[in-house]
Amino acid sequence: MSFESLLIIAVAGFLAGALNAAAGGGTLVTFPVLIWLGVPPITANISSSVGLLPGYLGGGLAYRRELKVQKKRIATFSVVSIIGGVAGALLLLSTSESIFNGLVPFLVLGSAGLLASQPFLSRQLKKRQARKNDMSGQLPDSKDVSTWAQIGVLIAAIYGTYFGAGLGVMLLAVLALTVNDELQKLNGLKTLLSLLINTIGVFVFVSTASVNWAIIGVLAPSAFLGGTVGGSIARLLPPTVLRFIVVAFALVSGVLLLA
Repeated sequence: MSFESLLIIAVAGFLAGALNAAAGGGTLVTFPVLIWLGVPPITANISSSVGLLPGYLGGGLAYRRELKVQKKRIATFSVVSIIGGVAGALLLLSTSESIFNGLVPFLVLGSAGLLASQPFLSRQLKKRQARKNDMSGQLPDSKDVSTWAQIGVLIAAIYGTYFGAGLGVMLLAVLALTVNDELQKLNGLKTLLSLLINTIGVFVFVSTASVNWAIIGVLAPSAFLGGTVGGSIARLLPPTVLRFIVVAFALVSGVLLLA
């Protein structure tokens, strides 16, 4: 791989790390860039997942207080996330390159749709939580989770290691619809589960697949740098603007890939 290509990957990793820290959707930058550089889609997907993992670490630490009171819930969802994460990663590895090539445009466009719907989903979920609070008078302190909640997290985990872009949006929607608690606590839970699902995927990919370490060697540090330094810069822009830029880039990439 040429120096110019590695430089482009480094820039994409930095931007992805910054976007993940500020608004999410970093995979929708790195994955299309790797595709345009000629990396096979499955290798690009795996390399993007492994390379962007360092950028997720800070998010879990930021929600320590909200996570401390959800130990039983975390234990249950962690088991479900591990099962789904392994299943999704193995499903990706068993998918032929030709089939995945055909799915790529729809995965990119679908993920762009998920990210674009995030503000609307957040507003609706906040209204739903407020209605529940008014009806019950107070938030329940139960740490139990329903079967539907576990099924929803399982499906999200499978998707998370199979492709992953928009995983945070999907997880938060599932949790808010199936678990009655403060949205801030659920957001912290979503962040922790996203980190766990991506970590499980990385373990499976590294142990069973041929990964492009040259790409990961550039992507990982640049994503970490983007998450720590670039995140502060990215926060100067409204999340709506950042989301619009990522969605527009993903839509153009998806349409071109489809064509």
